[in-house]
Amino acid sequence: MTDRRPLLRAIFDAAIAAAHPDVVLAQHLRPAPKGRVICLAAGKGAAAMAAAAERYYLDELGLPPSRLTGIATTRHGHGVPTRRIRVVEAGHPVPDEAGLKGAADSLLLAQDAGPDDLLLVLLSGGGSANWIAPVEGVTFAQKQQVNRALLRSGAPIGEMNVVRKHLSRIKGGRLARAGRLADIVTLAISDVPHDDPSAIASGPTVPDPTTLADARALVAKYRLVVDDAVRAALDDPGNESCKPGDPAFARAHFELIARPKASLDAAIKLARDAGYEIIDLGADLEGEARSVAADHARLALQARAEGKRLAILSGGELTVTVRGPGRGGPNQEYALALAGLLRDTPDISALAADPDGADGGAGSATDPAGAMIDHTTFAKMKALGLDAQAHLDNNDATTFFEKTGDLVLTGPTLTNVNDVRVILVD
Repeated sequence: MTDRRPLLRAIFDAAIAAAHPDVVLAQHLRPAPKGRVICLAAGKGAAAMAAAAERYYLDELGLPPSRLTGIATTRHGHGVPTRRIRVVEAGHPVPDEAGLKGAADSLLLAQDAGPDDLLLVLLSGGGSANWIAPVEGVTFAQKQQVNRALLRSGAPIGEMNVVRKHLSRIKGGRLARAGRLADIVTLAISDVPHDDPSAIASGPTVPDPTTLADARALVAKYRLVVDDAVRAALDDPGNESCKPGDPAFARAHFELIARPKASLDAAIKLARDAGYEIIDLGADLEGEARSVAADHARLALQARAEGKRLAILSGGELTVTVRGPGRGGPNQEYALALAGLLRDTPDISALAADPDGADGGAGSATDPAGAMIDHTTFAKMKALGLDAQAHLDNNDATTFFEKTGDLVLTGPTLTNVNDVRVILVD
């Protein structure tokens, strides 16, 4: 039986390569201003984006080093060497003190920007957790509690960010307000379905169409347990985010430099070149991971019954409503659900992983990116007596795939578009 694992991994790696800062950033950078380039970056690709910006301004344009400064706040383990832009490694998915300091220092630099300066804001997925600046009256510990509650709620990323924006001094357009005297150019790698600028890193430099009332409704919808101070902050009109027409955006420009669709297209090309007929389910899927897996399993079984050689590919951000104490993330849970549904089909293989290199986990650089399954997985399930459903009920996909040896381990990839899922039917 042919081993499809190298092909699955190559398809995934093609998606990552299509969104790497070294590939996508330089062509979008602006000419040097009269004054300084002040670079503020946040997210899992922040350090790599900052390093690429340094090469452009210092090496290609010959900008004097004294005219380039900045801070890149990224996830622990995602730092790279830089020359002028300070790298801060911070907590993700739950913020930590380093992110608190990185956000505060970034706000100060933005406030220091003058009319001749370029405020270059480089965003990638993870920026919402990396830049943590609680509104007045909300403590850092209370903001961490909100983040934990959101992560366990099953809320999609867009809804999570609605709440985050209204509890922050940097999100929801407030960074643009801080740096409004300068030209503001935001270049972003999208990790959200439909590429909504106000959802990427919670939109620190763009208008926010959502309201405090929306945030309160989501707290109620997901029955989030939050402190009274958080509820009071969401009732305070002074914490409303910046809306279209705000003077903060008079000199602000926003541009997407990498989209999930481009990464999915790169993955599709590789699968097609390998001889597979393609079903492209799009780059914007949302929903509960196990439910989406059930839908995709039906497509795969139908193709198998019809004798097709088919690749089913999708992107998007799936969610997990956490009910058990186990370990995992949405990609591992998706793969675990597939393993239970496809365990008697040796000619179907699959991979589900996050192109940033981390799927769920505790914030370590060694967290798994996702998991893959094939006939060897099914054989190990039988040999070890593993019950996929029992692990699913416990939200414990990581333990399951540790036992089968099927975790996808990449380490930090230094970029972040949304997830990639591939099912191959031979």
